[in-house]
Amino acid sequence: MDPVFLQIGNFTIAWYGVLITLGIVAGVWVGTRLARERGLNVNLFNDMILWMIIWGLVGARLVFVLTSWHQFASIPFPQVLLDIINLRQGGISIHGGLIGGILVLIYYTRRYRLNFYQYADLCVPGVAFGIIGGRIGNIMNGTDTVGRVTGWPIGYHWPASARAFHEGMCVPNPNPDLDLSRYCHEVGGQIMMTAPVHFTQMYGVIIGIILSVAAFFWLRSRKAGWAFWQFWLWYSILRAGAEETFRLNPLPLKSYLSQGLDKPGIGLWTETHLISIPLILVSLWMLWRIRQKPDTREPSAVSA
Repeated sequence: MDPVFLQIGNFTIAWYGVLITLGIVAGVWVGTRLARERGLNVNLFNDMILWMIIWGLVGARLVFVLTSWHQFASIPFPQVLLDIINLRQGGISIHGGLIGGILVLIYYTRRYRLNFYQYADLCVPGVAFGIIGGRIGNIMNGTDTVGRVTGWPIGYHWPASARAFHEGMCVPNPNPDLDLSRYCHEVGGQIMMTAPVHFTQMYGVIIGIILSVAAFFWLRSRKAGWAFWQFWLWYSILRAGAEETFRLNPLPLKSYLSQGLDKPGIGLWTETHLISIPLILVSLWMLWRIRQKPDTREPSAVSA
């Protein structure tokens, strides 16, 4: 597992960026096809996507920096400014990326007096595909979105080839809830973490696949906004329940923690848990409201 896709001299291209880009490109192709079938402005949609990607990256990095400021607090000025904007070092927030993209969409639909939801629905496949690519990129990076130590049979032993994982996880962490160095041992001259962990990166890949398949059915709805809010609902449920519960993240609201070789590897509540709860409630409310409204497309305009 090597995070570098291509290296030319000192310039490197990471698997993470390549895979997310491929996911987004696939999603744009699907969204453009749907826009054409539904009689929407394809050129304007493509312009939206370009700026949504740009500001999505800005939002993703900004939210990551704000929620992980402890990683930057000790860096002297002005070096900290360079580290903040250096995306090549990794560190983005999916929620921040979604917020950045939605703000661009709001701007375009207000400026050109368009139906926000008609265009928002078209973005759902691209986000779902991007999640798949991003989580596979996390696997290649090794230390990204790592899981807690677990005694469950599904625990994953990272191979010796995953040097980035072992180097990152075997460094002592001042927070005992996040410290995995006590599970590290020297094996064949290399310091390795021998304990099994939740393979949360793969959990994320599976979530992305589920959302991609579900989007195919959500987009059949004749009600604008149905796919958009279904995505928020199920992404929040699956991310919080099937991924975040097992991830090695800080617990700002600590009510339960059980990790170790004879324990499940569960922690409650992370920041994502706390964000997901209101998102689930808002999504349910919006879906109920949309269901009460008349259809926005004729049956003949529904994509198969």
